[in-house]
Amino acid sequence: MNIKKLLLLMIAGLPLLSCAPKQTAWSDEFESMLPLLGHRNWIVVADMAYPLQSGDGITTIYADEDYLDVLAKVKGAIDAAPHVYPHIWRDRELGFIDESLMPGIDATKAGIEKVLGPEAQSVDHEDLIKRLDEAGKLYKVVIIKTPLTIPYTTVFFELDCDYWNADKAAILDQKMGR
Repeated sequence: MNIKKLLLLMIAGLPLLSCAPKQTAWSDEFESMLPLLGHRNWIVVADMAYPLQSGDGITTIYADEDYLDVLAKVKGAIDAAPHVYPHIWRDRELGFIDESLMPGIDATKAGIEKVLGPEAQSVDHEDLIKRLDEAGKLYKVVIIKTPLTIPYTTVFFELDCDYWNADKAAILDQKMGR
């Protein structure tokens, strides 16, 4: 092969050798983080207008997928994890929004209910934001934003230890004389 052909092949292959970092899907990034998370960590699945929080312990990932699909994947991954289980919180405000205020809200609410089941507890949005802010000072908070443009649909998963519980902790404290 002559030099000219070799140079043309090398130049044609340059885009393949780009130094740009490999793009990973949000779910790959999330799944690599989940084993590192434990009790007192939070995972949040949010709508598009959810604020980009700036605390050092807070990581935000953008998932350019349907909100309900993202919510189901996150809940499924947490449920399958051997080390944690979630306390599930959602915005209290969602219960007061109807189709007259936000067209499409009923289908979204039904989808959220289907994914979460009866486990979720409702709390005022601002109280949940404050709790996240506090948690983010000491513990990791992972926020997954989606393109959904329906308000107060954010779901908060506060992680807890799945293989140790308050009853066992109380027995241990008693044994230790606490």
